[in-house]
Amino acid sequence: MAELIQDKHVVAVLRPFVRATTPMLAALRESDPLGLVRRVLPTARAMDGGAAPDGLAGEDARTLGGVERGLRERLADGLESVRVPGTAAWGRMSVEERDDWWVNRVGRFTVLLAAIPGLGGALADRLPVQDTLALAGQGLLLCAIAAEHGVTAEADRVRLLASVLFQRDIDPALAARPADRAAEDRETAELTEELTESTKKHGRITVRAAARTLWRFGRTLWALGDELDKRPQGRFYHRALGAIPVVGIAGDYFGERSALKRAVKSARRWLAAQT
Repeated sequence: MAELIQDKHVVAVLRPFVRATTPMLAALRESDPLGLVRRVLPTARAMDGGAAPDGLAGEDARTLGGVERGLRERLADGLESVRVPGTAAWGRMSVEERDDWWVNRVGRFTVLLAAIPGLGGALADRLPVQDTLALAGQGLLLCAIAAEHGVTAEADRVRLLASVLFQRDIDPALAARPADRAAEDRETAELTEELTESTKKHGRITVRAAARTLWRFGRTLWALGDELDKRPQGRFYHRALGAIPVVGIAGDYFGERSALKRAVKSARRWLAAQT
């Protein structure tokens, strides 16, 4: 019996998705705790002195300037020890530790977004919000993991997602060849439209823009129909707990966290097999 969904259709859906994850992952990388590393650390590194406050001169000014420089250096050293991208501590982390960081970052991000009312508008009433966001979150995580393992080619990321999410072994040549470059460019632009507008308006990607973009990610993957059931799932007891009123949210949360970890394990096996 012929497959209802052919590999070329899977590739046509995944290629713009993979391309659109780049700015989203960049935003997640930069959203470190309180934004300290992004806002303060570069300034602290660059400053090797500074003007003394008005009214001070001579020895007092030099003493106060020395204290300020010392504080900036201590702050820089402290921030460098934080395990977030761009710090010395991040550079010392193993690939596996970075993978775990992404599991926590993407997992918490998607759970948060699932709780935002009206995320998908009217469409959310017709599609399962949790499954849609969970699938998009897994795809986003896999692209992050690929980057940490040095896999930058879009075709390789497409093949990784197809393997882990849909259990498909996509031909490398097919994954590398867009069926319609212009159409792919338009779809990628549509997926990242709110990220682009948010950056222009606010100078950064807002939570709302990220939320609606993740919903768009999930919506585009929904075009693969029954293939979605193949994605990594939580354990049977997570699903059982998720069916219980009130406490069900805990089952859903831990189930999706478990599913993300299983996706990472599958991704690691796939990536190891490619070397």
